[in-house]
Amino acid sequence: MNKKPHLDDEALSELRDVMEDEFDVLIRTYLSDSGERIDILRSALSSRDSQAFTHSAHSFKGSCINIGAPRLGALCSEAEIAGREERIDDAAHLLDDIQSEFLTVRQLLEQTLMR
Repeated sequence: MNKKPHLDDEALSELRDVMEDEFDVLIRTYLSDSGERIDILRSALSSRDSQAFTHSAHSFKGSCINIGAPRLGALCSEAEIAGREERIDDAAHLLDDIQSEFLTVRQLLEQTLMR
């Protein structure tokens, strides 16, 4: 999993081509939504709601993959599995990893917006 890049430059380039002027809006929306998704994951974890955690991790995984953040998507996939298997302690560690990776992705995407 660590071999996956933080960002898939080819996927981002394709998104930029397809979205044209809306690319910046898409990235800003993803960044805003991602912060909310992490909050939802944290809330589900603190209430030990493995079903809500699983659902949120699955949804976030799709967003990450679609935007071109494969490492973050892979972490969300692992979190989804941990939630489905009710491995709450593993899910807590994964959520920390997700948050850390998101900070890296956020920084890289913000740099992409400045280009």
